Amino acid sequence: MGDSAVRLLLCSTIFFSISIPSKSIPDSITPNRTVTANETLVSSQGNFELGFFNKSKNWYLGIWYKKISPGTVVWVANRVVPLTDPSGVLRIVNPGILVLLNSSGTLIWSSNSSTLVLNPIAKLLDSGNLVVKDQNEPDPENFLWQSFDYPSDNFLPGMKFGKNLKTGLDRYFTSWKSSEDPSPGDFTYRLDPSGDPQLIMRSGDVVKFRSGPWNGLRFSGFPQMGPNTVYAFGFVFNQEEVYYYFTLVNDSIVTRLVLNPNGQIQRFAWVDRTRGWVLYSSAQTDNCDTYALCGAYGTCTINRSPPCGCLKGFEAKFQQDWDKADWSNGCVRMTPLDCRKDDFVKYSGIKLPDTRYTWVNKSMDLRECRRTCLEKCNCTAYTNYDIRGGGSGCLIWFGDLIDIREYDENGQDLYMRMAASEIGSSAKEKGGVIAASVVSSVGVLILGLSMVYWLCKRKQGKIKSSIRGYTSMSQKDELELPLFELATIVNATDNFSEDNKLGEGGFGPVYKGILMGGQEIAVKRLSNNSKQGLDEFKNEVVYIAKLQHRNLVKLLGCCIEGEEKMLIYEHMPNKSLDCFIFDGKRSVLLDWPQRFNIIMGIARGLLYLHQDSRLTIIHRDLKAENVLLDSEMNPKISDFGIARSFIGSETEANTKKVVGTHGYISPEYAVHGVYSMKSDVFSFGVLVLEILSGKRNRGFHHPDNDLNLLGHAWKLYVQGSPLELIDPSIRGSWPTECELLRCVHVGLLCVQQSREDRPSMATVAVMLGGEGSLPRPKQPAFFTEASPVGADSSSSKHEAFSGFESIITEVEGR
Repeated sequence: MGDSAVRLLLCSTIFFSISIPSKSIPDSITPNRTVTANETLVSSQGNFELGFFNKSKNWYLGIWYKKISPGTVVWVANRVVPLTDPSGVLRIVNPGILVLLNSSGTLIWSSNSSTLVLNPIAKLLDSGNLVVKDQNEPDPENFLWQSFDYPSDNFLPGMKFGKNLKTGLDRYFTSWKSSEDPSPGDFTYRLDPSGDPQLIMRSGDVVKFRSGPWNGLRFSGFPQMGPNTVYAFGFVFNQEEVYYYFTLVNDSIVTRLVLNPNGQIQRFAWVDRTRGWVLYSSAQTDNCDTYALCGAYGTCTINRSPPCGCLKGFEAKFQQDWDKADWSNGCVRMTPLDCRKDDFVKYSGIKLPDTRYTWVNKSMDLRECRRTCLEKCNCTAYTNYDIRGGGSGCLIWFGDLIDIREYDENGQDLYMRMAASEIGSSAKEKGGVIAASVVSSVGVLILGLSMVYWLCKRKQGKIKSSIRGYTSMSQKDELELPLFELATIVNATDNFSEDNKLGEGGFGPVYKGILMGGQEIAVKRLSNNSKQGLDEFKNEVVYIAKLQHRNLVKLLGCCIEGEEKMLIYEHMPNKSLDCFIFDGKRSVLLDWPQRFNIIMGIARGLLYLHQDSRLTIIHRDLKAENVLLDSEMNPKISDFGIARSFIGSETEANTKKVVGTHGYISPEYAVHGVYSMKSDVFSFGVLVLEILSGKRNRGFHHPDNDLNLLGHAWKLYVQGSPLELIDPSIRGSWPTECELLRCVHVGLLCVQQSREDRPSMATVAVMLGGEGSLPRPKQPAFFTEASPVGADSSSSKHEAFSGFESIITEVEGR
């Protein structure tokens, strides 16, 4: 392999017509051997074949069955970037990376292994799995990379369908765009680990179908699943991973699961006698499998007309819509719940409701589960977690019950909370009623509840008063922010266990917690020696409590008891952006489409703060550490401790206390203490260039000059080679260079010396969307690492800066 290629590296059943290549080579390749368009790799027993195939005038690297069905593709490498001619070359290079190059040597696709091995080899196994490993390594746990971890649209025996909770690796399926186009289509099918895990099929962001949770025997929404002569199946759920799998009962039988371009999830089996695939089963069997067809508390029965009805004790929320066959708004209770006076009705033979917002305890019995649900006024239903052997474990719902259907057989029991007056002593529908708790003295109970209610109101009043004290808000404008008791947070975090500690910032330590309802939270606990204090606590409460945007972290509530002051947020499982882009090993997990999505998400979040929110809010500390990533790597801006707001026509403000983080602060703020929306724009520009390059602005070093990252990016732009800025780990993962070049250009526009030259976030969003021409950027501020204000900074500016009090954070690698 030439030096230039090495530098480039580092920097619906689907059928098609195959022209059988003239040459088949063994099942593996080494750095000295390649696969070209007229060659294929064949697994040792001839089950699968890897090579190039043609579809709609484009060429793809794929894997297909060789013995039984040469026209059935099960995996495609370069789905996003096809080859335009049959001149592709597949190589493996040190330290163990597969690369697909076109005729000009441009990288089209690559694997993302990063571990160094001396003798790398790529091998096609008889399972259909393409693996990269050390030549002498037999243990699959030590494979550097495998195609089974990055499936296309086919689920084969031996695959894991689910998520590694430790590494974040998510194995899910994406449909082809059409039978003639292998590029990613509209539908995805993935295992959602939140609450009680279940399989969810989406079209874009819209849920279309779900399997229901695993009940020990099968998924709740698959009553047809059971022991058979074709395949066996199982489910693994522990602290490290959660996944579904299947294996063959007999190796001579061939079966696979496919997510078709139309969104159908179907299992096919191969029949030798007819030499073809037959449909074995479908996940979606009828219209009742449409997600939330009948809305909240509605139930779907396919043999009923109309299929949707309300559960006992409920009525249609909008009867006129219901009469017109629009059931999406669901049903509402006829009698409101009354907490301690409620009881439970047993429904049998159903598909369990959506379990994304549930709580699981595998050790409780059903009696303990009922008691726990009854004690929690927001608990709406419960059942056994595992139905084997008479049932075990506890599964509890909080909030509305959505996507329920009824089955003739193999459905499950669900105990739903109802007002006592709706139950009645002779109720027999759906299995009758769980007997009400016996109370020896109604008078004592009422008196006790009254006392509890009075004490709770008294305590709540004190806490609200405390919040008003911290926020300086009037009673009229009191925050609608949930208040958590200290005991609840202590229990959720296991008494602030070190094992649950996520990290520590200027505010104090942050802990992961799990509420009784199963919801994961992040708890920011103000420490006694915190660099921040009550002012920052106030800011977090005031500025983010009422902000609702998908790219802002959600504040769930706060806790103020005694000396304790805590903020409770939604938990972000993938931590912060800096953990990925500045980490040599984890950076490969963020390809270009993901990075562009993160850039766009941050831009949308800032635009909301500057323009669309209730207040005009300046964040003042936008940086990689303050961008959190959810389970699907969507960005959420966090940490509003030093944010400020503008009122009315205000557009800027002045301060003598400069706060923020070196490398992200705009020059007018650092020198003159003047901040505005353009200060955030500058920080955003720095962040864009960091995401593109994988390098920090602060501490950046280049062997040929003393420029910082901004100066280096500017120099490459002027020289006409901006793509040299790009992180080598993502090179080749973008469809075209236009999108990437536009991001470099926009990043440089945002970090210009003069704030008047910088675009607004509204303009930035338009620019990133590919609309309009871009003006030529001017030289950025903070051009060199040695200069605190810019390449052309005067001494007077240095003197001006010395007159300000500063609280500026140094960024350190994690």
